[in-house]
Amino acid sequence: MVATAARSPHRSHYENFPVASLLLPREMRPHIAAVYAFARAADDFADEGTLTPDERLRLLDGWADRLHDAARTTLPGPAPRAGEPEDTPQLFLQLGATMRKKALPLDLFDALLSAFRQDVTVHRYETWQDLRDYCRRSANPVGRLVLRIAGYRDERMDQWSDAICTALQLTNFWQDLRIDVERGRLYVPTEDLLARGVEEDLPVGAALSAEWRAVIATLVARTRRLFDDGRPLCSQVRGRLRLELRATWLGGTRILDRIEAAGFDALAQRPVIRRSDLPWFVGRLAWWGWVKPAPASR
Repeated sequence: MVATAARSPHRSHYENFPVASLLLPREMRPHIAAVYAFARAADDFADEGTLTPDERLRLLDGWADRLHDAARTTLPGPAPRAGEPEDTPQLFLQLGATMRKKALPLDLFDALLSAFRQDVTVHRYETWQDLRDYCRRSANPVGRLVLRIAGYRDERMDQWSDAICTALQLTNFWQDLRIDVERGRLYVPTEDLLARGVEEDLPVGAALSAEWRAVIATLVARTRRLFDDGRPLCSQVRGRLRLELRATWLGGTRILDRIEAAGFDALAQRPVIRRSDLPWFVGRLAWWGWVKPAPASR
């Protein structure tokens, strides 16, 4: 739920996760880092290296076992197994302490792991609803965990967070279209392609066809509506987290602006946030501080 996080050369589910961001309250940072370390390793199990699908699923199953053990005990777990990070016992010792101190729900972590397992076996999505269900498990738990760590437990805030996190995940998909295609993945729903008469399974060539661009335009519009649905959260949280969240929201919508400015051709050139965007961010954040907060939709 942020725009300032570490990124691997490939698309990361958690490139929008707030990793020790200077904008975050100091007290939150070690807890955010513990959750991130858990998710980052699981993401690597699902995506990185040359492991077979069965090997990836085995690692994720072992990660789930360690998670449940950490939730029950304050003792360090067993030594790292083959394929696990060297600091695995310490990682789960810290995560368990964070889960207990912040009363983090175990089911949010289980949801994340279910999405990672899906990454191993599912590389296409038939419908928009299928894609939204994936985001519900791969992205939305991240925002809810951040809110819990910050001390917020409110259903309405959770719903706004879900909208923003889903929008951020979708924005990553449209932003990283070429990267995902090169890895044999396509997050553009098949039903939207067929509605525009697009028959090829994956985009080919250096640029998208007019039909493909029309599909991306539709998806970008849906993603913008999700950002708009979640925007009230940016004025409901307090302190430095408010600034962090607003920067995140602006970063996501800025990427959509870039995709639109490129004629919705996200294949020819990957849209990114540049250092030259800093004055724009500063100006928008200053403006946001003076305007009346967006009304909370019911």
